[in-house]
Amino acid sequence: MRKTSIVIAIIVVLGMMSFSYTNHSAQVSKHYADSLRNLYSRPVSQWPEPAIDPGVTWYEMGVIPKDTTWMLVENDPVTRLGMFLFFDPRLSGSSQISCSSCHDPDLAWQDGRVVALGNDHLQGSRNTQSLLNVYIYPKLFWDGRANDFESQMVAPLSAHHEMNMDVPLLPEKLAGIKGYDSLFIKAFGSEKRSFDKISKALAAFQKTIRSRGTRFDKFMSGDYKAFNDDEIAGLHLFRTKARCMNCHNGVFLTDTSFHNIGLTYYKRKYEDLGRYNVTHNKDDVGKFRTPSLRELERTRPWMHNGLFDNLEGVINMYNSGMPQKAKTEEQKNDPLFPRTDHLLKPLGLTKEERQQLIAFLHTLTGVPYRMRRPELPK
Repeated sequence: MRKTSIVIAIIVVLGMMSFSYTNHSAQVSKHYADSLRNLYSRPVSQWPEPAIDPGVTWYEMGVIPKDTTWMLVENDPVTRLGMFLFFDPRLSGSSQISCSSCHDPDLAWQDGRVVALGNDHLQGSRNTQSLLNVYIYPKLFWDGRANDFESQMVAPLSAHHEMNMDVPLLPEKLAGIKGYDSLFIKAFGSEKRSFDKISKALAAFQKTIRSRGTRFDKFMSGDYKAFNDDEIAGLHLFRTKARCMNCHNGVFLTDTSFHNIGLTYYKRKYEDLGRYNVTHNKDDVGKFRTPSLRELERTRPWMHNGLFDNLEGVINMYNSGMPQKAKTEEQKNDPLFPRTDHLLKPLGLTKEERQQLIAFLHTLTGVPYRMRRPELPK
């Protein structure tokens, strides 16, 4: 009996100790959450400094500007013409594929596919980028091969696996659609079609495609109850331990630059050398444009090849630091062998921290930008 009593007493004491430890942990966790909320419940200029590597140019987070560009679609003749052209499948060789076939307003101005699907049901090799906030980028496409919207137009219009249009013939084709006469006259003073006018109108319309405010913007604007404790913890991790702001900073959470994150598949079936194909600079092998994190949830799948469709996979990849296999002697002597960006380092995020980071990323998606497809000129 005495032995049994001793065992029972030990169990009770251990149970009390466990309860005390659990309660203490909860108190520590609550204290940490309260401390973070206090740190971030103030103007962004007073937030803790982000973890930024030496030499990195970065900009502080900011509230997205209120979108009033939709008025241009109604009031600016060039933009309005661009809207009709954007949705018109007659810009393609088959008259079946429009710009909106891959950049669908109902799908956050992209197509939701791993890689694009176009003329003759052919697949491209890269993921379709959303046109939301595309006006912020100084260079266009994943590899930055276009310096402006006007030059960007030629590739998707002419590529066989996209719209397959003989571009020099496009003005003549549109000249046969009398319903465009008045639109060209209002926009350019003459019904005469030219590729220059077509590209200017399409560019003007695309620059109006912008995302709206989010809970993140509400929080930054002073509504500090817009975030729960996990979302604030995720915001703090985004700025510090997770090192995200080295590439994803500023109002649109992108440095608009190019980085190699280790997805080049060098000398394999899915090889894509990215920006190197444009610059032929060996330092650009495997580099792709940093996408904006705005509207993140609606612009999946992610990466230039559409590799990831869930945030857990993306975070786990970055958490690992994208380790690469040891190079062979041949690879060491290969000037084009891809080298991942020096900014990629193991993060050491715990499971809880990864979930908190994801919770924050969910706050970057807001009210969707939608518009009705217009009735096309005849």
